[in-house]
Amino acid sequence: MKVILLEDVKGVGKRGDLVNAKTGYARNFLFPRELAIEATPKNRKEWKKRRKLEEARREEELEQATKLKERIESLSVELKGKAGEGGRLFGSITSSDISKALMEQHDIEIDRRKIELKDSIKSIGETEVEIRVYQGVSAVLKVKIVEE
Repeated sequence: MKVILLEDVKGVGKRGDLVNAKTGYARNFLFPRELAIEATPKNRKEWKKRRKLEEARREEELEQATKLKERIESLSVELKGKAGEGGRLFGSITSSDISKALMEQHDIEIDRRKIELKDSIKSIGETEVEIRVYQGVSAVLKVKIVEE
């Protein structure tokens, strides 16, 4: 029996997929829990419309993410920290600090979890940091650490 999934179902498929499910499984599990609907001609037509709208929305988001990536890569962020001998910082610069600096200096809001730091920055100098802007799109931001 062909069904259209309304939610992600482990082992069956993701939300919005048109899948084959055994009749008993669909009638006794998927339909009562409102995880899927039967793929009647009317429902398939509605599903195709939603698919097109979703695809258009994704393309728009990807376009916006690409613009944001280009903007981020043209910028640099400057952070200050107290340093000791040899340019080592007392403390460290974290992804949260970089996120705040981006907001304050360039008015770009990026969640700290999207900033990928292998380790926190512990020395003065310039570092390149990868930022995940969108699925499959990441930008490289130049972060300059200077002594207070």
